[in-house]
Amino acid sequence: MLDVDPFLTTLYVTVDDFIKCQPATPPRPGPAAALAPSEVITLALFSQWRQFASERAFYRYAARHLRPAFPTLPDRSQFNRLLRAHHDGIVAFALALGQQVSRPSAGYEVLDSMGVPVRNAKRRGRGWLAGHAALGWCNRVGWFMGCKLLTVVSRVGAITGFGMGPGNSGDHPLAETLLAARQHPSPRLPSAGHTLDDCSIADTGFAGQHVRWRWLRTYGARVITQPDQIRPHRWPKALRRWLAALREIVETVHDRLLEVFRLEHERPHALRGLQARLAAKVGLHNFCCWLNLQQGRPPLAVADLVDW
Repeated sequence: MLDVDPFLTTLYVTVDDFIKCQPATPPRPGPAAALAPSEVITLALFSQWRQFASERAFYRYAARHLRPAFPTLPDRSQFNRLLRAHHDGIVAFALALGQQVSRPSAGYEVLDSMGVPVRNAKRRGRGWLAGHAALGWCNRVGWFMGCKLLTVVSRVGAITGFGMGPGNSGDHPLAETLLAARQHPSPRLPSAGHTLDDCSIADTGFAGQHVRWRWLRTYGARVITQPDQIRPHRWPKALRRWLAALREIVETVHDRLLEVFRLEHERPHALRGLQARLAAKVGLHNFCCWLNLQQGRPPLAVADLVDW
């Protein structure tokens, strides 16, 4: 178990080493930012722990305890703008670390989605994120108003790709978009990541013989799912239990995102801010997996990694 200072130092050094290996970005017009990119990404990731109930709570902590390490810490509103501006850098760091952690044990990946509520589904009015959040159904929470998160998780529990859509999005369109972005990378969808293996395990939400054949022919992606329950040729019980055991890893990862990194309690006002914080949560999760492996701990033992 690490104290806060050694954890933050290790995180900053890891982020800084990654930034130094990236191509230099052209300078932007206007005055220089108060924080360097490595400082912004470090603070963005560190702020996602559930010990900070909100962005405001983290900034109170940073102003009180982190000022010696970050002497040019700007106003909270300016830091939030910097966080959104560095969204692509956060995504690149998160997925690069996920690839590094997962590559030695590549063999298959697990594909799954979950609902992320952003407001009470029974409240009237359109609320924040109008046009982006929608009423949807999720087995975990039932009916919810929010977004649907699609994740690709490796065998060790690192996230190698993710995407987000409205709450009423179907699993097939989300998976189609992610697989297409992996086959033909687009700068507009950097969070799709890169494929470690052409085999993916998924639940019945991604079932459908015709659509899976199209994914295999078009994108080279072999998605294995249990047939629909209404089909006469159901899998035997032992085979269904084997597939469910392979999928357990993604349920654990979703639990870490929701509880340890407080995704369950996000109440965003702007889509760009939600995307940046989601990328930071993925980055912090992958960094914790990497740090645990460095220390000989189970990769997903992130809840007790830091001694607060």
